[in-house]
Amino acid sequence: MWATRWLLLAALAATSRAKALGRCQLAQLLQRQGLDGYRGYSLADWLCMAFYESNFDTAAKSINADSSTSFGIFQINNRLWCTDERSPSENLCRVACADLLTSEITDDITCAKKIVRRPQGMDAW
Repeated sequence: MWATRWLLLAALAATSRAKALGRCQLAQLLQRQGLDGYRGYSLADWLCMAFYESNFDTAAKSINADSSTSFGIFQINNRLWCTDERSPSENLCRVACADLLTSEITDDITCAKKIVRRPQGMDAW
C-alpha cells in the first residue's frame, strides 16, 4: 500500500512540473505576458509557432541534427539561449534549459521575447 501511494505521489509531482497546455489556456497566458502584437507578431503567430514547435507541451525536448538540444514550449535552443551544463552555450537568456521544461512558462516567454528582438525575428525558429 505504501509503495502504491508513493508511486501516485511521484506521478502527481511529475505532472505538476510540466504539461501540455490547451490552445486557449496558452493564448490567455501569452496575452497576459504581452505577446499579442509584440514586435509585430500576432497572438496567432505565437500560438502557431508553439504548436508546431512543441504541440503546446511545456516538457518538449528535442535533439537537433547539429547535436544541440531545444527545450520547452517554444523549443529554445541550448546553443545560444539557455545552458544545460552539457554543452557550451552563450546563454543569452540567462536561464537553465531545465527551467524551460516546467509548466511555469514565464521564463520561456521572456526568452522568446529576446529571440524575436534580434534581426531574424520569428524566423529564428
